[in-house]
Amino acid sequence: MSLRDEFFQYLAQTSPTPMALTIERGEGAWLMGSKGEKWLDLISGIAVSNVGHAAPEVVKAIQDQSQKYLHTMVYGEYLMSPQIEFAQALVRQLDHGLDSVYFTNSGSEAVEGALKLAKKFTGRTGILSFRNSYHGGTHGALSVTGTDWIKEGYGPFLPEVVHLDFNNFSHLNLISTETACIVVEAIQAEAGVIMPREGFLEALRARCDETGTLLILDEIQTGMGRTGSLFAFQKFGLRPDILLLAKSLGGGMPIGAFISRQEIMQTLSNNPILGHITTFGGHPVCAAAGLAALNKILDEKLLDRVADMEALIRRKLDHPLLGELRGTGLLWSIEIGPFEQVEAVMRRGFEKGFIMDWFLGANDRMRLSPPLVTSLQDLEWGLDAFLEVVEEVKGQPAY
Repeated sequence: MSLRDEFFQYLAQTSPTPMALTIERGEGAWLMGSKGEKWLDLISGIAVSNVGHAAPEVVKAIQDQSQKYLHTMVYGEYLMSPQIEFAQALVRQLDHGLDSVYFTNSGSEAVEGALKLAKKFTGRTGILSFRNSYHGGTHGALSVTGTDWIKEGYGPFLPEVVHLDFNNFSHLNLISTETACIVVEAIQAEAGVIMPREGFLEALRARCDETGTLLILDEIQTGMGRTGSLFAFQKFGLRPDILLLAKSLGGGMPIGAFISRQEIMQTLSNNPILGHITTFGGHPVCAAAGLAALNKILDEKLLDRVADMEALIRRKLDHPLLGELRGTGLLWSIEIGPFEQVEAVMRRGFEKGFIMDWFLGANDRMRLSPPLVTSLQDLEWGLDAFLEVVEEVKGQPAY
């Protein structure tokens, strides 16, 4: 039986037509196959590999920590330096009093913890989020997700969850003194990169202040440099009460976090004690990898490269065969047309040597989110190859 046959035989499937690429190794912005294939990863494993695949600094941190100890005790009981050092490094990059970190295994778990924290701290039960949002696949995270089709067959969901229209100022009046929290993405990524309108996030913050509602900011996709600042809220001048991180947080290893102020976070430690616990959250190997990835971003000044890469993307993709281009930094959506064309571009791209895909909430668009370490030369090659494929699929000259 071939590896492909075994893949379909033994692994649970999430779609009828997975990409099914056989990956042997990765290096920087590239993935390599078992038969000499090379693919330029223009989606960073869905906003995970911001510092590239198998970054030497991250690999070394994993190796070093794995030789010391792996799991020792459930989260929060033992003093483990990888967790403490990583939390300290994150807090140093934050402001607005975000000084207490709770590590999880994933973004969905970060959402779940934040929802519990908001209810516990405020004593309220109402939860608001936005239509077209995506916050994860676990039950609470799916409850606040505003993309209806992906929720079909999994209800009923959490009660007292209401979805507002993103960028609709009048809907902010629905935030009341009964609202425990409102969950919002800095940029609605899976909706096809919908940017916040000027003043919207500021108005959201002001309304939360008026009503005593906690603002939970989901930066699971936009965090760790994706938009050109380490966190998108710094770019937008926003002040979250709870910040959600995951995906690229671990440099390729699984780790998430929700971060808040000490006065808020301490409510999880009592009445009841151990009311929110995790066995593997903040695993020492993952924490060591995350710290190495963060240090790589800072030490190598990877954020300084984003502006030049964004300029190249804007120039190359201002093109008559493409529809609307939306995004900032290294998070973009490109309007292609019907999903059949999007899928054809994606499949042909594999043959051409690059990887792009589509969005859960916008299947007429393609995702472009390359690693921060991608060279301008490789990025230009990838964009040219993409345009050539679009020409083939649409049957029109690209230039």
